[in-house]
Amino acid sequence: MNFEALFYPKSIAIVGASSREKTVGNDVVKNLVRQGYEGKIYPINPKINRLYDLKVYESIEKIADKIDLLVVAIPAKFVAEEIRKSAEKGTKAVIVISAGFKEAGNLELEKELAETCNELEITLIGPNCLGAINAEHSMNASFAAIMPPVGDVAFFSQSGALCTAVLDYAKDMGIGFSKFVSIGNKAALDELDLIKYLHEDPKTKVICLYAESLENAPEFIKVLRELNRGENPKPIIVLKSGKTSAGAGAIASHTGSLSSGDSAYEALFAQAGIIRANSISELFDLAQVFSMNELQKVKKVTIITNAGGPGVLTTDAVVESGLEMAELDPKTVAKLHSFLPAAASTHNPVDVLGDAVGEVYEKTISVLAKDPGTDAIILLLTPQSMTEPVKTAEAVVKMRKTSKKPVVVSLMGRALVAEGVEVLKENKIASTTFPEPAATALAKFAKFSEWSKEKNELALSYDDVDKAKVATIFTEAKSKGQTSFPEAEAMEIMRAYKFPLMKSAVVKNAKEALRMMQEFNCEVAMKIVSPDILHKSDVGGVSLGVTAETVVTEYQAMIKRVAQNKPEAKLEGVLLLQMAKKGTELILGINKNSLGTMLMFGLGGIYVEIFKDVKFAFAPLTRADALSMINGLHCSKLLEGARGEKAVDKEKIIEAIGRLSQLVNDFPEIVELDINPLLVNAEGTKVLDARVVIE
Repeated sequence: MNFEALFYPKSIAIVGASSREKTVGNDVVKNLVRQGYEGKIYPINPKINRLYDLKVYESIEKIADKIDLLVVAIPAKFVAEEIRKSAEKGTKAVIVISAGFKEAGNLELEKELAETCNELEITLIGPNCLGAINAEHSMNASFAAIMPPVGDVAFFSQSGALCTAVLDYAKDMGIGFSKFVSIGNKAALDELDLIKYLHEDPKTKVICLYAESLENAPEFIKVLRELNRGENPKPIIVLKSGKTSAGAGAIASHTGSLSSGDSAYEALFAQAGIIRANSISELFDLAQVFSMNELQKVKKVTIITNAGGPGVLTTDAVVESGLEMAELDPKTVAKLHSFLPAAASTHNPVDVLGDAVGEVYEKTISVLAKDPGTDAIILLLTPQSMTEPVKTAEAVVKMRKTSKKPVVVSLMGRALVAEGVEVLKENKIASTTFPEPAATALAKFAKFSEWSKEKNELALSYDDVDKAKVATIFTEAKSKGQTSFPEAEAMEIMRAYKFPLMKSAVVKNAKEALRMMQEFNCEVAMKIVSPDILHKSDVGGVSLGVTAETVVTEYQAMIKRVAQNKPEAKLEGVLLLQMAKKGTELILGINKNSLGTMLMFGLGGIYVEIFKDVKFAFAPLTRADALSMINGLHCSKLLEGARGEKAVDKEKIIEAIGRLSQLVNDFPEIVELDINPLLVNAEGTKVLDARVVIE
């Protein structure tokens, strides 16, 4: 990838330059000329001679010089040929603004475009995009009218229309950009390619993006853990649309039905350390907080306010976001007492009262910046007749010169605080319109800081598994056209990967059942075996507490009962399964989607889809991933021992999750799998039921 030619070209050619105003071909040339690009500009159009005082060339061949960057805005069917011509002039990057490719149903045309650029070793942005901007280089190779100020935030987006809105909004908020890119259809270059480049870019501190869809979650996780758990972590903030879209098609497994919608992206973001913005306004709040503060540990927050109500609301937001209110050092409290009025609150939140002028805020924030128990400060101001928004803002600027503690300011209101907000913008102090977003953004700042300091681990793996046996099971099944493995067959797969199982056997008649019961010498659960029955209990296919004395009559009764309730089902016998001891029923499963293979772990049994207390993560998993899934459940307290129960062995649960991760990593043809229930108690874990589906 040649990003140097894309963002720092010495010469740019525009195929499709136009003399008609308010067209893409006209706007790109106008932006380059009027917004200060200092390199050579070569407009190309056989029908005009001059454009914005530049010579217009009849074709690429007529240009004698080297072309670093090509911008294309002509009908889709002609694009690839123009790129080939440009390659002869040394072009190393191309921005294809032209539409009419995949988004219009022309998939082959887009494939040809990507292959052409790959063959010629040309970095491709687009097609169907807005273009790219490098404010530092005064290069606006797009049809967006605004050249943003130079800053350390990089932004890229699948949506060109959103890009223009972001540029306008960011200019109003005082946010500057290092790089700004619309990636369109992502025919060749995708989000991960840009993230890798921007992570190495010394001009970029924060990476923001808008995404409609991503691909290959395991690669995202692997790359971002390598990049951001090192010496120079750079926050990646994603605004992802489509949170409410349901998964397509009917899904048979519990894991599949529970993993529809947005859960896959939530899992990806958690594992990859990606900060999610839930709105455009939050994207900018987060960009400010990360850009304008040095990354560091934040746990305890102190609030300064001149009004009780906003102080309490912000306190609630701090605690609900997972942070803590700092307990001020007695020396700090004494210093505050020395100058604040008697009616002021010198405990957190520190209420300086409604008549506090700028000098009072300055003294207060100066003292709190030195408090040993305060990791970060949120400063609030509501405009009273005697408040001084500008001097208060200047007090924060002064504090920033001597303290590196993160600070976020909320000057509440509009016209009355506007001048103070301008002071904050000019001096790169993070500010939010309302106080609650300040707390939310600071919490995400803290979470990323903590995540970036974690050590990377190897994926869980076990060398005692029988991979060859599972391969044989799947090969034989595929030869028969079989894709589904009900419980009895699924248990063989579980046994090969050394999951802890109960005594079990499939019997074909009552006589076999009696013989096995005499061998087991314990009570069993009986379950019907049929490839046509998913939920056995619904058709009378489950009996519990069966003994050697009752097994014959119960076998005969079950076959008759199921045959009546499901006459079209093929009945292959009955599974005898040793009755488990008391414990907590959990579920462990996988579902394959466009992002990768996702594991699910949570509260199982018959209530799994009622309570939906589950967590997701992409394979392969580390021990930390597995532990995070366990501790992230609402029911995790049950596993630690509740109301006299013994705590379960979490290491055994981690092992079960790890073995499943290894199984699905070894066999990517597995598309659905449920272990439900996975019974856990103080003695360990047992797989009581399982189901597997392959491609």
